Amino acid sequence: MADLHDEPHTLPEVGELDDEAQTAPFGPYAPLTAEEAAEAAQAAQAAQEPESTPLERARALLAAHPVADGYSGLPSALRHLPCYDLQLGESAVDTDVPRLRRGNVGALLWSLHLPEGLVADRAVGATLEQLDLVRTVIAAHPEGLRLARSAGQVIDARNCGRVAIVLGPAAAAALDDSLGVLRVLHSLGLRVLTLAGTSWAGDAGLTRFGEEVLREMNRLGVLADLSGASDLTVGRVLTLSRTPVLCTRSAAAALRPHPANLSDEVLAGLGAAKGLCLVPLTAEQTGPGLRDVADHLDHVRAIAGPDCVGLSGLYDSGAAHPQGLADASGYPHLIAELLRRGWPETDITLLTWGNVQRVLRTADFTARAAQDRREPSTARIAELDR
Repeated sequence: MADLHDEPHTLPEVGELDDEAQTAPFGPYAPLTAEEAAEAAQAAQAAQEPESTPLERARALLAAHPVADGYSGLPSALRHLPCYDLQLGESAVDTDVPRLRRGNVGALLWSLHLPEGLVADRAVGATLEQLDLVRTVIAAHPEGLRLARSAGQVIDARNCGRVAIVLGPAAAAALDDSLGVLRVLHSLGLRVLTLAGTSWAGDAGLTRFGEEVLREMNRLGVLADLSGASDLTVGRVLTLSRTPVLCTRSAAAALRPHPANLSDEVLAGLGAAKGLCLVPLTAEQTGPGLRDVADHLDHVRAIAGPDCVGLSGLYDSGAAHPQGLADASGYPHLIAELLRRGWPETDITLLTWGNVQRVLRTADFTARAAQDRREPSTARIAELDR
C-alpha cells in the first residue's frame, strides 16, 4: 500500500489522456488487507479530529504517570498554623489536596529537616515531633493522603486515589551519631536521610563511621540524599552505596551557580551510578521563569540521562518559585513546555513517576537481600573516628 504521506500525482485534465493511457487495460482490483484497512480508518479518524494541545497532552500523560515530588516543606509550614484543612483547601500554604489533584501529584517526599541553628541535643526530639505531626496530618486527611513505606505502598496509595506520603529527607543530625536512632527512625517510616552537615560526612568526605552509617542505611532501605554534600562525600557515597542515591533539591550549576546545584562532572557520575537528580522549582536555584526550570531539566537529562532526572517542588519551604509554578497545581504547564521542546513521552513518564519508583524499588530489594546477610551494626563513632 502506498504511503499515505506520498505527494499525489497531478491528474490530467479531461481529454488530455494519451492514446496509450486510453487503450491500456485495467488490472484486477486488489482489496485492502485487514491491517491496511485498519490503518486507513485510523488515518481518516485522525484527519477529522483536531490535534491535542501540549497542555492537553500533558494532563493526559500525568493522569497515567503522576508527579512524584521529591521535596515538600509542608510539615514545617503546618506547625505554625493554629488550624488548617488540606482536604477542602488551605490558602495559607502552597500545598493542599485540591491543588495536588489539579497538579496531578501522586506522591510527595515530606521533609523532616530541622530549623536552622537547632543544637544537636535537641535534634532527635525535634525530628520525632515532626514525625508525630506528619502522622497526625495524614490521619486527619484519610481521603486525600496515605503514608507509604515502600514502592509497593506508593502504588497502592495511587490506585486508591490517594497521594502517597514518603517520609524524608530528614537531617543526619537527627541521628545524634547513633545507628540505633537510625533504626528507630526507620521503624517510624523514615525513607530518606540528608548526609550533609555532620562531622562524618563533611568537606573531607565520609569518615569510617560515615561509611558504616551508609552501609546500615542500605541494609534498612533508607536512601541517601546528597544535596549540599561536598564533592568528596558525593564521590565516596556513589562508590560505596549499594542503592541509588538522591539529590533531592539540586539543579545544574553550569546554568546557575548555587551551593546545592551540581557540576556536570558530578551529574555524569550520578548518571553512571543510576542516581537521581531532583530539580527544584525555585527561582534561586533554577531561575525566575518556568522555561528556566525546563532549561535545567534539559541539561540534567543531557548530562546524566533520562533515567536520572526528577522533580522537587520545594513548596512550603520558604523558597520563591518561578513564574507559572507558584504552587503544586502548576506541574501540567511545566510538562507541556517539555512536550513543546520535543521530549519523548517515555522520558516524561520517567521524569514524573518512573525514576522515583525505580529508586524506591531498588532500595526495597537491596534492603531485603542485605538483611539476610548482615546483622544490625553496633558500631559507635567514638570507636571508628578516633
